[in-house]
Amino acid sequence: MPPRSSSFFNRPPLQVARSLLGDVLVRTLPTGERRRGRITETEAYLGPHDLASHTARGRTARNEVMFGEPGLAYVYFVYGMHFCVNAVTGQGAAVLIRALEPLDGFAARLDGPARLTKALSIDKALNGVSLSSPQSVLIIEPGTPVPAKDVIRGPRVGLGPCGAWADKPYRFRIKKGTSFEA
Repeated sequence: MPPRSSSFFNRPPLQVARSLLGDVLVRTLPTGERRRGRITETEAYLGPHDLASHTARGRTARNEVMFGEPGLAYVYFVYGMHFCVNAVTGQGAAVLIRALEPLDGFAARLDGPARLTKALSIDKALNGVSLSSPQSVLIIEPGTPVPAKDVIRGPRVGLGPCGAWADKPYRFRIKKGTSFEA
């Protein structure tokens, strides 16, 4: 299946975060093995005005990709031990992919941004790759749309001091027990 187009990501981050639920993150390993997981949880970061965003303190070498074209992967290292992956929506904004449901017999624990990057071998080498290019080793494919009744929206998780921005309902997740028809 072809990946989402860059125009899919060229929208407000809250729309992209909600729309990514049910889509499939696909990682092609150097061996050719493909690992796939349905996106079940996301968080939106709105850009430089969002005090919880990596771009709130301006443009840096670390967050430069967030100012790039929509549809790029922003991969960063956190707590000195974990990688996290985001889909860039442009202008310093991105959507963190927080959790996946393993597909195709792939068995791994993917209920957290660090666990999913570890299981899919996503690291800093993938920072800036296109999530929209069919030739990319990391893409997002359209999946099964998730009805509004099956989505929970709430505050983002694990944020440092960023005032009221910590409590904004910018996290989206699929209710547990929701089944998918493929």
